[in-house]
Amino acid sequence: MPSFDIVSKVDTQTLDNAINTVKKEITTRFDFKGSHVEMELNKKDLTLNVEVESDMKLTQVIDVLISRTMRHGLDANIYDLSKEPYQSGKVYKKEIPVRNGIKQEDAKKVVKLIKDSGTKVQAAIMDDIVRVTGKKIDDLQEVMQKVREADLGVPFQFVNMKS
Repeated sequence: MPSFDIVSKVDTQTLDNAINTVKKEITTRFDFKGSHVEMELNKKDLTLNVEVESDMKLTQVIDVLISRTMRHGLDANIYDLSKEPYQSGKVYKKEIPVRNGIKQEDAKKVVKLIKDSGTKVQAAIMDDIVRVTGKKIDDLQEVMQKVREADLGVPFQFVNMKS
C-alpha cells in the first residue's frame, strides 16, 4: 500500500546560514550603526536568543530574520514568536524557540483534517511523525494538497513516499 510521512524538520545548517546572513546584514545597515545587536543560535535546544537596544529595533531584526529565512528556503513558521520580549537593564531580550518536530496536539489536528477530508486513507501518529497510508497514490497526493492548504501554523514536509 502506498504511504508517506508528514514531518516538521528544520535543517540546522541552513538555519545557521540564514542567521549568519542576518547578522551580516544588520552590521551593514545604517539604522543599526553603533547599536547593540546580538544574535545567538543554541543548536542543542534550537533556540535563538536576540538582544537589542529597543523594542523597535527588535521588530526590525525579526522582520529581517523572517525574510532571510524564507530566502534560504525555510518556512517562516519555524519561529515561535509568541513569547514576549523582556527588558534586562538597557537591552531588550527575546528568546525565540525554533519548532522542530510535530507536537502531539498539532499531529491530532493533522489527523482530524485528514479524516474530515473524506479521502480513503488512514493516518497514524508515530512520535513526531504522521504516517498516511492509502490504496491510491492520487488519494495521498490529495491529502498532501489539503495539508498544504490548511494553515495550521506549522511547516510540514512530506517524506518517505512509498508506492
